[in-house]
Amino acid sequence: MDTAAETDDGCLRVSPTTSGGYGAVLLTSDGIAIEAEHRGADGGTRDLAVVVAHGFSGALERPAVRRAAGVLRGYGGVVTFSFRGHGRSGGHSTVGDREVLDLDAAVGWARRLGYRRVATVGFSMGASVVLRHAGAGPGSGMGEVDAVVAVSSPARWYYRGTAPMRRLHWVVTRPAGRLVGRWGLKTRINSRDWDPVPRSPVESVPYIAPTPLLIVHGDRDAYFPLDHPLSLAAAAGEGGADLWIERGFGHAENAADAALLGRIGEWLTARGGVR
Repeated sequence: MDTAAETDDGCLRVSPTTSGGYGAVLLTSDGIAIEAEHRGADGGTRDLAVVVAHGFSGALERPAVRRAAGVLRGYGGVVTFSFRGHGRSGGHSTVGDREVLDLDAAVGWARRLGYRRVATVGFSMGASVVLRHAGAGPGSGMGEVDAVVAVSSPARWYYRGTAPMRRLHWVVTRPAGRLVGRWGLKTRINSRDWDPVPRSPVESVPYIAPTPLLIVHGDRDAYFPLDHPLSLAAAAGEGGADLWIERGFGHAENAADAALLGRIGEWLTARGGVR
């Protein structure tokens, strides 16, 4: 990805897109170039921006991410982006660690675009990232958000209790697996272990309040069983989170239909400005 001088809104490059919005290249605080796209709200207002954080092996151009952005655009402007190592973004995936810097760059862009409120909606790996970002606390250097939605999030690291997660760990930790990730999943994965191990989602959740938090999980999630959302909600404390256990729902953005996404948009409209 080539880079150019920064534009007036702090991006490296901005250009129109075929989707009716415009794309940008954002620079993270650790120097990674991240592809992003903005599409304004259907009504054209700059009240609420929804920053969408995809799951592992996703990207802003994937159909499921496009579908989510299209539905959420009915409730506010939408910023999508590809995490490092995904799509046309630079760098290598750290599977939820340094990705908080990618999300923070996208949140900062939404603020510079003039939105009064900014909410984050994350799926799977992206859900763990929005929780860690919102729970980073004062002094972290992370931009504040006005609401957080975590869909299909893990609660803790290194979970291997399901077959899909055992396969994912093989992809991430083994040289042959990372080759599969690069060529099969179009995802470039960092080969180094976490050092230090970042704060887990369940350790981050207690620091999110008073920011409104919604935890969404399916009872047919093949990756993370229901003890994950239940422990996240418990960590938030009484009144600290809304919890939706969705009957028949599978995992992340690929399983999220328009009805569920619309309910999330309605929750953001109702709760996104209340602290």
